[in-house]
Amino acid sequence: MAKVSHLLLLFSISLYLATTAKSASSARGYDTSFIKSSCSSTTYPAVCVKTLSAYASAIQQSPRQLAQTALSVTLSKCKSTKTFVSKMTKMKGLKSREYAAVKDCLEEMGDSVDRLSKSIQELKHIGQAKGQDFLWHMSNVETWASAALTDENTCLDGFSSKALDGKVKASIKAQVVNVAQVTSNALALVNSYASKH
Repeated sequence: MAKVSHLLLLFSISLYLATTAKSASSARGYDTSFIKSSCSSTTYPAVCVKTLSAYASAIQQSPRQLAQTALSVTLSKCKSTKTFVSKMTKMKGLKSREYAAVKDCLEEMGDSVDRLSKSIQELKHIGQAKGQDFLWHMSNVETWASAALTDENTCLDGFSSKALDGKVKASIKAQVVNVAQVTSNALALVNSYASKH
């Protein structure tokens, strides 16, 4: 069990350091006021600014690029979390209920990755779509991003029992809660972009 604790601690520290270093180094010299103003309407504005400021030079003042980047960052975080959960299924000493919850969570995270990938592809293909065509594509993007958020919350629901309290639950919950917050923000930015057309 000590080996598991060390593994979880190292993963969490490396993820934090990578995110912080990237945000600090990439955001230097670029105006992040558009990102800050756009993120103010999300549920988790501080998380939004932290995750997107590193991409200020690519986003500039584009609501579409902001939505695209938010979905891409979310997909990347979701894939990392899926990998983390997958490694947890191989841990020795898991109780049968823990193992079942972890396996269910892995399936939900896989579904979330698929749905976010579809959202990104749909948004990329909108191009110069107008009117009803634009609305149809945006509806697909919003539906898939919303379904991804539902998948992440379903993963968390699988650990709601007090019997599952412990390091496995805490570790997975910390990862999935972060992904759910980033997904929620991405969905809000997608909805904002859609409302401007």
